Amino acid sequence: MAQTSPLSLILFSLIPSLLLLQIQAQSPTAPAPAPAGPINLTAILEKAGQFNTFNRFLGQTQVGNQINNQVNNSHDGMTVLAPTDNAFQNLPSGTLNRLSDQQQVQLILYHVLPKFYGFEDLQTVSNPVRTQASGQDGKVFGLNFTGEANQNQVNVTSGEVTTTIYNALRKDFPLAVYQVDKVLLPQEFFETNNNASAPAASSSKPTLNSTRSDSGDNGKGSEGPSSSPNGSNKKMNVGLGFISGLSLLCMGLLS
Repeated sequence: MAQTSPLSLILFSLIPSLLLLQIQAQSPTAPAPAPAGPINLTAILEKAGQFNTFNRFLGQTQVGNQINNQVNNSHDGMTVLAPTDNAFQNLPSGTLNRLSDQQQVQLILYHVLPKFYGFEDLQTVSNPVRTQASGQDGKVFGLNFTGEANQNQVNVTSGEVTTTIYNALRKDFPLAVYQVDKVLLPQEFFETNNNASAPAASSSKPTLNSTRSDSGDNGKGSEGPSSSPNGSNKKMNVGLGFISGLSLLCMGLLS
């Protein structure tokens, strides 16, 4: 029987290790983490809870889809100020029902800024900040932000409503979503209502003034100087007629 050499023993002892290395080299590498899916504002609000009313309006007005499409294809990002369900419930009765379909869309767009703003950015941003409700006619539906660095707080006002920005539901670019506890009613809605009522008020004033002027003139005409000449003429005519009749009577008697 042939004697096994020490070199052969060494090679045989290395075979298991070499086979293991070969198997590891041929085995597939661990898959890389899947990229995150597209941003979905509706899903963010649903996960946070207490934003059902705002979410419903996002769906009814199609603003939610517009935000999702834009924020996933935008270099500037977007910022959403999301009112809570309590914020809508605390609105004066009938506020939403009095809004037209266009105003409802503008109301939701008024809570969307066409740029990503971190919390620190809102503390120093230049006012007013344009919202997505701003129209092509040049009318700016803007919001004003004031920061209090000592309290790490940001207040936002529409001119009609002022509230504080609290919890950040999402704060990573390209979408920031902040909670607000009041519905931000655009001041432009109130200006529109005032302008709509102004013509009626102005049209009623001339009517009222003309009525007073006419009654005043008529009063002066019936009681003032314009009536006295007519009265004196009548008295003069009666006096002349009496004298003429008396003269004729005397001439008849003499004849």
